[in-house]
Amino acid sequence: MKNILITLAVIVGVIVVAALAVIGIRNGLIEKDEQVKAAWSQIDTQLQRRADLIPNLVNTVKGYAKHEEKIFSEVSAARSKLLAAQGPAEKAAAGAAVEQSIGRLLAIAERYPDLKANQNFMRLQDELAGTENRISVARMRYNETVKIFNASIRKFPGSLFVGGLGLKAAEYFQPPAGSKAVSLPPTVSF
Repeated sequence: MKNILITLAVIVGVIVVAALAVIGIRNGLIEKDEQVKAAWSQIDTQLQRRADLIPNLVNTVKGYAKHEEKIFSEVSAARSKLLAAQGPAEKAAAGAAVEQSIGRLLAIAERYPDLKANQNFMRLQDELAGTENRISVARMRYNETVKIFNASIRKFPGSLFVGGLGLKAAEYFQPPAGSKAVSLPPTVSF
């Protein structure tokens, strides 16, 4: 009788330990999935901040360079694409287009010394440069979080839970092919 109780206690102990391990692994995967979503949210927030700065920058330049309408429409179109983009790949491509159009806008600003001295313009440029740095940091953090998450769902025992939790590999935030513009903030010189 004593041996049966000991055996039963060992079996119950093993079942409890196994259940706790399963719960721990499952909760860990869910937590990593949420970390990926939170990291993506940081990128999205900074991209939105950049998009919000663009109209002010355009309006400031417009006041000085009224005949440069083409660049204003390019910047506006690029901003609209950024706001409509979904997912890391689309956001990266739209972000590259925004950076290119902003670079051309800032190049036009070089031709107007009064504009370069304008306090609003200088403040907007500083905010834009700060936002570009925030995007770069958020992109690095997001990609690191994606790497950890993707490894967790591919490795044993996490791979056992992927189907049941409906998890799939997260997409890295990468610049579009051939684009160096996304990897570096725009250069502005006076």
